[in-house]
Amino acid sequence: MLVEQTMEKLVAMKLKGMAEALRRWMEDTKEKAIAPLDLVGLLADAEWSHREQRKLTGRLRNARFRQEACVEDIDYQHPRGLQKATMLDLAACRWVEAHQNVIFSGQTGVGKSYLACALGQKACREGYSVVYRRASRLLDELAQARADGSHFQLLRRLAKTDVLIVDDFGMEVLTAAQRKDFLEVIEDRYGTSSTVITGQLDPKHWHSVIGDETIADAVCDRLVHNAHKVKLAGESIRKTKADLTKGQKPAK
Repeated sequence: MLVEQTMEKLVAMKLKGMAEALRRWMEDTKEKAIAPLDLVGLLADAEWSHREQRKLTGRLRNARFRQEACVEDIDYQHPRGLQKATMLDLAACRWVEAHQNVIFSGQTGVGKSYLACALGQKACREGYSVVYRRASRLLDELAQARADGSHFQLLRRLAKTDVLIVDDFGMEVLTAAQRKDFLEVIEDRYGTSSTVITGQLDPKHWHSVIGDETIADAVCDRLVHNAHKVKLAGESIRKTKADLTKGQKPAK
């Protein structure tokens, strides 16, 4: 009875990890012979792990990744010019700590979005805050925020995010308002946080989609010069998988 009351108090104090660990310890007869200090350590470790997992779950939820991806599942067999050493180095997240950027370029279907999300997920696991947005969605949110008066608050939230992933950049030429908004986002983040850009265009061709020479120079200066650039080539992974599926014989 005393143990149940103790667990209720632990839950009431929001020590759910500790309460669950105590319950498991009580149910496992093999673990009864444990020194008091070791038991306290076991419960403290359980609570720590519980809280860290909750934080990670929150970071992943707030990131709103386009797809589930992780660096451990990256496919290096598909011929697209992706170097495993490069991705392993990026997976260490030193680029985030150094406030550097990552740019993935290449034709559609070569896995740019997956790689960006995989790096973002790894950054979440390392304790960094991450926000994923398709470029068109980000620009729409900025326009809406400007219209309803929350523009400054949105810019501040984006500036405080450790890693901002902008997917599918360069699909359309930016309007005057869009390129101004985009420059503000990049300017606020320069030197204090990291940005990941994916798009079909190589950065040297960004001027044509940004649409203004001066603003394009400013954006490239803040994004490209301190970026890890990964250029992918080859056929679409989706197309290759579809061809393989069509070529399979029905199971007998």
